[in-house]
Amino acid sequence: MSTFVLVPGAWHGGWVFEEVVPLLEQAGHTVHALTLTGLRPDDAAATVAAANLDTHADDVLALLDRARITDATLVGHSYGGLVIAAAADRAGGRVSRVVHLDAYVPRDGESCWSSTTEAYRQAFVAGAEDTGYAVRPPERDGRDSRRRPHPLASLLQKIRLTGGFAEVPRREFVYCSGWEGTPFTELRDRLEADPDWLVHVLPTAHNAMREDPEGVAKLLND
Repeated sequence: MSTFVLVPGAWHGGWVFEEVVPLLEQAGHTVHALTLTGLRPDDAAATVAAANLDTHADDVLALLDRARITDATLVGHSYGGLVIAAAADRAGGRVSRVVHLDAYVPRDGESCWSSTTEAYRQAFVAGAEDTGYAVRPPERDGRDSRRRPHPLASLLQKIRLTGGFAEVPRREFVYCSGWEGTPFTELRDRLEADPDWLVHVLPTAHNAMREDPEGVAKLLND
């Protein structure tokens, strides 16, 4: 059985995986769904302002230390793809599988800002107008009220990869094909041409774990 660490994307907490967690646990796996620093309801403004990509990678590494995990499967959604890449790079061989669930797969020196589309960059800027340090959640009907403003620094910080991420034995990317405006089409094409990556397709919108938790759990359980 596997030990899963589930990392949400921007604005979300571990609750976004709430329908996937019991399905994995029923299959006998151990599951940890993280809420990253700055995204917790009781985080102070100073905590939100100071949180960056390194902070979030450290959240994952702290969990590996705390739970004594030596053979982890890291699953990152959207922005969480950068977090699991940074954590895997620093984990000292404790990560055996990464799954980028409609998520960024960075190369050294890239950031969420540099990896996404101009439309999303403009949304980040507009969303940070209130505080200058946190990006408010997009205002769209039907979105979960638990979403929190996301630390801007984490979206801007460039990742530093030293080779550990590239040594993870099993690397997978899940392309969600059922939504317009996806910033991941070119990434899918790049990874499909890379023999070190396995690419899956789910016919869902971006938040596949909410739209098709059974499909996500089945893919992770494979």
